Amino acid sequence: MMNHTIITIGRQFGSGGHEVGNRLSERLDIPLYDHNLIHMAAQELRISNEDATKVDETVLGRFLSAYAAGSVEYRAFVTSDERQSAIIRKLAEQGPGIFVGRCADYVLGDYSNCINAFIYAYKEDRVRRIMKLYNLDEKKAADRIKKTDRERRIYYESRTGREWGSIEANSMMFNVSLLGIDGT
Repeated sequence: MMNHTIITIGRQFGSGGHEVGNRLSERLDIPLYDHNLIHMAAQELRISNEDATKVDETVLGRFLSAYAAGSVEYRAFVTSDERQSAIIRKLAEQGPGIFVGRCADYVLGDYSNCINAFIYAYKEDRVRRIMKLYNLDEKKAADRIKKTDRERRIYYESRTGREWGSIEANSMMFNVSLLGIDGT
């Protein structure tokens, strides 16, 4: 039985959830796992980082469409997804860590020492953040938020059978609009 703490962070696009994870990682001096899980899976599967990135959590819709056609890309997605889950479990068993996205709350659902947090913010705050981060106008930022959140919702719900961002799937929910990044 593990006695180290595992934290998972789900987040709305533009809420600052990744930044919250980074800051928490620094404060607690424990590793943060996010996009690097994709590269770890790629190495284990002996595929390119580019191919692995294609099957990241924000592009599942394309693979679900490909599934209907029975494509090779869907099989690659499933293999990469399973490998990421195995890596998440292995890392959680080895020591403390913060896992951002990748349905880590679900993957680590049997771990009693796992804290599942969801970071969200008011839409206008998210739009302002994305406008600044990506140098977009308001409409393009809002469109990107809508698209990314939709893709994350599809990925999460199709994989877990749970509602993305729901209190039932999370131990804690933090509104960054009210708490600020530093207060979260």
